[in-house]
Amino acid sequence: MNKKRRIVFLTGAGMSVESGFKTFRGQDGLWENEPVERIATHEGWLADPDFVNQFYNNMRRKLYQAQPNEGHRLIAEMESDYDVTVVTQNVDNLHERAGSSHIIHLHGELAKVCSSRDQFDERYVRELPEDDCIVPPGAKSADGSLERPYIVFFGEAVPNINIAAEAVRQADVFVIVGTSLNVYPAAGLLQFVPPGRPIYLIDPNPVNTCASQHVEVIAKGASEGIKELIERL
Repeated sequence: MNKKRRIVFLTGAGMSVESGFKTFRGQDGLWENEPVERIATHEGWLADPDFVNQFYNNMRRKLYQAQPNEGHRLIAEMESDYDVTVVTQNVDNLHERAGSSHIIHLHGELAKVCSSRDQFDERYVRELPEDDCIVPPGAKSADGSLERPYIVFFGEAVPNINIAAEAVRQADVFVIVGTSLNVYPAAGLLQFVPPGRPIYLIDPNPVNTCASQHVEVIAKGASEGIKELIERL
């Protein structure tokens, strides 16, 4: 039996834009009209945890109203022919809902909440279902600390970056979809692609990869670009 080729996708905000869900990485420093310092930093959380939780409550409602787009579904369907890993900078769960089975979240998961004492203690991480996705003011985690969004705030460590780097090291094909490659450490994953392995970039906008290896550009949105990728492969 032939071994399936390993494809690793790195997906960013452009992956979910067709689903109508916006992930913060804008140059204006705003997410849903709120300054990032207020809603996506540890200092912002300490200053007003109820406001931060309410912001993510609203985002969670929007997430559950959004649906995976054709690009998400195409990536999931590729698992029948390839060994697919998705490394995503997005905090949404649209890849999961489309059917992808191996996803590495770099910046956390909006559908989950955790302890504010130690956000990476898996004992206190819980997923909020669509019909009960609101964290009320003052809600406590099982360890007695305030419950907070399971989001990697700016300035915090990215715990899954080493797992992602190892996946990229083993890739037969590396595909970048809808990310500006301006945000580190995620942008640095390009350095871990083995020499000579094909690299594809799917984005309608110009992206500076700063890569020493050749990058094949598909200048389209996520869904149309992934269709073309499948044809090329």
